Parts: sequence; structure tokens; C-alpha cells
Amino acid sequence: MFITREADYGIRTVRALASGEKLNISAICEKEEIPRQFAYKILKKLSYAGIVSIIRGVNGGYVLNAKPDELTLFDIVSVIDRDLFINKCIDLNYDCERNHGGSACRVHGELMRIQNIMELELKKTPLSKLI
Repeated sequence: MFITREADYGIRTVRALASGEKLNISAICEKEEIPRQFAYKILKKLSYAGIVSIIRGVNGGYVLNAKPDELTLFDIVSVIDRDLFINKCIDLNYDCERNHGGSACRVHGELMRIQNIMELELKKTPLSKLI
């Protein structure tokens, strides 16, 4: 699960909204230095997941639906990047040619250990820590 640029921008987008105030796309992009083309895509994903709300209209914008200490980095990253694997062999649907007789290679085992640690760290890190 190398955190993609889009996931990084997702974290920054949510951080921009952490104050609780409604912000428009321009304010979010300026505040966190996010390219506008990424911001629309990211906000759509965050809205679909219920993390942010979209307020339509002339005075519209975006608001955060949770308190920053209730949201973890995992909550945000997993919405942006659905496949949270540090290597494709971690995906249960991936058929690795190095696995023989139903058992995974030693590299796979170590990557799984690292994957689990990274997920645990993301799950215990609240957004409020980055504000």
C-alpha cells in the first residue's frame, strides 16, 4: 500500500475541512496546494463514503461530517485507494507464480507482516494529529 498521491491529497483535503467550516473547492485547493482536477475526484469519493457533505448552490461548498479525532488516516486512505496493498501479491485475488502447493513464498509472509503493521498504524492515527 504505497500511499498514492491521490490518497495524500485526500488526507490534505479532509484536513482543510477539519475546522468545521464550509469551504469551496478553490479554498480547499489553495489551503492545501491540491490541483483542482484531483480535488473534484477526491471530494466525490469522500462524499460517497459519507466523510464529507456537498452543499450545492451559489453559496455551496464542502463540510466534514466527522470530528478530526474520530477519523483515522485509514478511513480516508481506504476510501481513496481501495486496494491497500504494498505489493500485488498481498491481494487474495492475485495468482502469484511463486506460490507452490498452496503455500506462499517467504517474501509474501514478510510483506504480509509489514502490510498489517502499516494498516494498524493508519487505523490508530487520527486526522487531528495532523492539524
